[in-house]
Amino acid sequence: MRMVKPVCGDLLLIGLVMVTGCAEPGAVLTIYSPHGRDHLVLFEDRFETLHPDVNVQWVDMGSQEVFDRVRSERANPQADVWFGGPEVFFARAAAEGLLEPYRPVWADSVLPAARGPDDLYFGVYLTPAVITFNSDAVSRDQAPQDWDDVLDPRWRGQVLIRDPLASGTMHMIFGTIMYRGLQATGDTAAGYEWLRRLDAQTKEYVLNPAILYQKLVRREGLLTLWDLPDVLHVQDRGFPLDYVLPKSGTPVLVDGIAVIKGAEQPELARAFVDYVGSVEGQLLAARRAFRNLTRTDIPADSLPEWLIQVTSKLKPMNLDWDLLESHGREWMRYWDAHIRGRGQR
Repeated sequence: MRMVKPVCGDLLLIGLVMVTGCAEPGAVLTIYSPHGRDHLVLFEDRFETLHPDVNVQWVDMGSQEVFDRVRSERANPQADVWFGGPEVFFARAAAEGLLEPYRPVWADSVLPAARGPDDLYFGVYLTPAVITFNSDAVSRDQAPQDWDDVLDPRWRGQVLIRDPLASGTMHMIFGTIMYRGLQATGDTAAGYEWLRRLDAQTKEYVLNPAILYQKLVRREGLLTLWDLPDVLHVQDRGFPLDYVLPKSGTPVLVDGIAVIKGAEQPELARAFVDYVGSVEGQLLAARRAFRNLTRTDIPADSLPEWLIQVTSKLKPMNLDWDLLESHGREWMRYWDAHIRGRGQR
C-alpha cells in the first residue's frame, strides 16, 4: 500500500520533538490500481506537476482485489479512481452500480472495443499475455513457443504462477484456456484438464509479481505466464527475463479506467481520467511503462520501437469476452476447489 507522503514545516523542539499542524496540502486524489509502483509514481509525479495543489495517493493491489475492495466500500467509497485491470472486472463493477458515468475528452479517439457501456469505463491500454522465461537459463529457441508447449514434461516443476485468485492477468489466461477448450470440444472438461496438467507443472503459486520476478531470477522456476508490459519493464531494469508471443495467438485484454461512484473528489477523478487517455498520457505510458495503446490517432512515428515490433508480430485471439465474464468466476472457483495444488501429488 502506498503511504501518505508527509509534508511538514519546521519542527518546533521544546524538550521533546513535537509535530503539530503537519497536514497534507490541497486535495487528495486516491487511486486503486494494479499497475505497480513504477507506473503509478510516473503518473503521480506528472499529474501533481500539472496540478500543484493536488496530492495523489495510490494503493497498489491485484485487479481482483481492487474489484473486491470497491465493492466492499460501495456505501463509503475510499478511492476516487480505479486505474487498471481487465475489462471483465470493470464490466462487473458497472453492472453492480459501482462506477460513475464519465465520458472523457478522448473518448472518440479510442478503439470501439475500448468503450464501456453508458460511459461507465473506458480502456486505455491493450495488454497481451505472453510466455515468460529466465533468459540466462533458457534460450529463446528452447523456450515454449505456444501454450501447449508449457505442458512438456521437461518443464515439470519449473513453472511459477502468480496466484490466480488475486490476479486479473491470470483470470484472463485461465479464462482463455477454458474458452479454447469449449470451442474445440463444446465442454469445460478439456479446459479443466489443461489446467490440471499445468498444475502438475507448477512449482508454486506466488503471492505477487515482485516475488514472481525474484524467484524467476533466482531460478527457483524458469517459466511463467504473464503480461507483456510487466516483462518489458523488469527486462528494462536489467532482469534476465524474456518472452515469447504464443504462435497460435494470445489474449489481449482491454485495460480500463473509471471514476468510482461516490468519489470524494469527482472533479479531480475526471481530470485524472482525462490525463491518462490524453496523447501526452498515452505516450508517457508507451515510452516509460511499456504500454500498448487504445488510441487510434497517434502517429506511428511517435511510438517507441518496441511497440511497433510487438504490433507487427502480435496475433490476438478472438475471444467471447461476455462468456468469459459470465463464467469466469465459476471456472476459477472450480479450479481452486478441485485442481489447485493437486497435480504434484
